[in-house]
Formats: sequence, structure tokens, C-alpha cells
Amino acid sequence: MPPVISVRNLVKTYTVGEVEVRALRGVSLDVEPGEFLAVTGPSGSGKSTLMHILGCLDRPTSGEYLLDGRDVSRMTKDQLAEVRNRKIGFVFQGFNLLSRTTALDNVELPLLYRGRMRASERRKLAMDALSEVGLADRAGHQSNQLSGGQQQRVAIARALITTPSILLADEPTGNLDTRTSVEVMGLFQRLNLERGITVLLITHEPDIAEYATRMIAFRDGHIVSDQTVKGRRMAEDELKTLPEEATA
Repeated sequence: MPPVISVRNLVKTYTVGEVEVRALRGVSLDVEPGEFLAVTGPSGSGKSTLMHILGCLDRPTSGEYLLDGRDVSRMTKDQLAEVRNRKIGFVFQGFNLLSRTTALDNVELPLLYRGRMRASERRKLAMDALSEVGLADRAGHQSNQLSGGQQQRVAIARALITTPSILLADEPTGNLDTRTSVEVMGLFQRLNLERGITVLLITHEPDIAEYATRMIAFRDGHIVSDQTVKGRRMAEDELKTLPEEATA
């Protein structure tokens, strides 16, 4: 089976005023279907730039990006939008939810962009996604009535509703307490193990990266290490030892 993601010699250069900033300096990487990959590195190392390119939110200055064997650089804007809507789910640190809108309506949003679907069908799929993340009983709550951990679960449900083959998570535990972070990582591990979803996790926290199966480290726009995670952390086991009162 070919890699789900294959990039060769990716370069991304931004112009800031009169200064050229080289965010990526010739990155090559393969990600196999069903991998759980953590991308680590300090701020400004290039990891978020890579995620934006992999998520078809930005284009490289040069280099090749094949997604499921298709050359992304040859895709039109409409084709890129369709890839984002059908193949890739996004989870961000800031949740990116509509605040005075119910959890159910937030989760339904990606299906509205598809069109040609009855409201009852959209609602059922949204409820199924909320059930998967353990929030069916919060479907009618507005997102500003939910805790940070619950909001992140809604964001994950929204990412799942299009049944993506890839989940891109950018610092998804950055605003969460310890127990809630472990719960969210447990959700990613379950989706990866049980549904075979390929997970790419961007994090600056080394302990969060240890929930993945493989870890790559960035520095100054280069990959400086690429290794299998030894002694992988399993969230399900850790939750049994953490105090309940910290939960969200």
C-alpha cells in the first residue's frame, strides 16, 4: 500500500517586509496509512507550516506533495476544498467553535458545505459523531456553556463527521488540564486503533508526543530526528490512575 502522505524536498518561503523567511528547507517525509505521527519542535521550527501544507490550507514554494498518490500541486481550488472536506479532519488548539451555537449545530457545519443532504440525515450523523466522543448528552448545549475539554471533544466530533481518513491536530491539548489532555489523547488513540484513521499531531510538549507511535522533530525548517516511540504512553491505562475530580 502506498503512503497516504508523501512529500519530497518541500520548501516554503515567506516574505515579511523585505526579509525572506524560510519556514521549510527541503523536507521529505512518508506517512503510512494508519500511522499515529507526532511532529514536535520549538515555535518557529516549521511544524505548523508543514501541517498547513499537508492540510491543503497552503501551498509549498517548491517540492512535491502526494496525497493518496495524487499530486496536490496540480489540484484546482475546488479540488483542494473537496479534499479538505472529505479526506482530512482538522482539530485546533483554540477549538474554533461558534460560541452561541449548540454542539450539534457546530458538528453539522462541514456537512452544510457539501449540500444535497437532508437536515434529518445531517442531524443523525452529527449525533453519531457526538456519541463517539461521549457528548451525546451535551448536544443541545451552546459551546460557551461547555468546559474546555468538552469543547475540544465537540471539535473532534466535527472533524469526524465527514469520515476523514486523516486527522490533523494542531496543539489539541494546549488549553487543557492534565486529565483532560489525557482523555483527548485517549480519544485520538482509539480512533487510530479502532477506525484506522491516520493521525498527525503537532505538539511542542514531548510528553504528549509519547502517545503517538512515531515522532519526528523539527528545527529551523529541517527534520532533525525521526524515530519510533519507545515505551509508548497509553491514555486508557493512565486514566485509571488519575484523580477524577480534575476531569472536564
